[in-house]
Amino acid sequence: MNSTSLPGTAPALPAIRIPAQFFSWLFHPLLVGLYMALYLIYLDPEHFTGLSISAKTQILFIYLINSVFFPLLALLLCKGLGFVHSLYLKTQKERIILYAISMIFFFWTFYVFKNKAGVPEIMAQMSLGTFLAVIMDFIANIFFKISMHATGAGGLVGLFTVMLFLSPAAVNLPLVVAVFLAGLICTSRLIVSDHQIPDIVFGLMAGFAGQWIAAWYFG
Repeated sequence: MNSTSLPGTAPALPAIRIPAQFFSWLFHPLLVGLYMALYLIYLDPEHFTGLSISAKTQILFIYLINSVFFPLLALLLCKGLGFVHSLYLKTQKERIILYAISMIFFFWTFYVFKNKAGVPEIMAQMSLGTFLAVIMDFIANIFFKISMHATGAGGLVGLFTVMLFLSPAAVNLPLVVAVFLAGLICTSRLIVSDHQIPDIVFGLMAGFAGQWIAAWYFG
């Protein structure tokens, strides 16, 4: 199947393919987690009330270093050392090392947030959900190439549905935006990658389930 086409269709036109590629980069799985952290730290009306700007910045910096910078650095090192042939990680085999490395850093992020005084519990909960989703992806990757982008999208929707049911803050609009973005991300991946619909569906389920399992753990 052509990597720039939907399953069973002709290749997508550049007018469709180029925006789909842009959205795939804009909503890279690591960046989706960062967007979730940014919302919780700076826009959430409940959990970070009363924290100073410097305290919020420190929390964001911890997440950025552990869950974005180090995984990206590990990917670049793997590429430089020849462990992977492409930064796009097009094969299941190439994804094994990155999944393993990401699990270490995501768990460390969760551990730091869980044990650091002054950090709202929601940050540890969100980080645990991300860690659990990566574990599910790692296991699924043994059998098929589950979509990491869809997992990030599922985590985004999962976080806001958790907050919708368990938080007194109004998150109706953020949830609608999250669902819209999840559809945009998944559609983009079907257009510009070789993922099939089951890869997308199971990715969404993994991300969504990770956030709810984390909420149950903290509940």
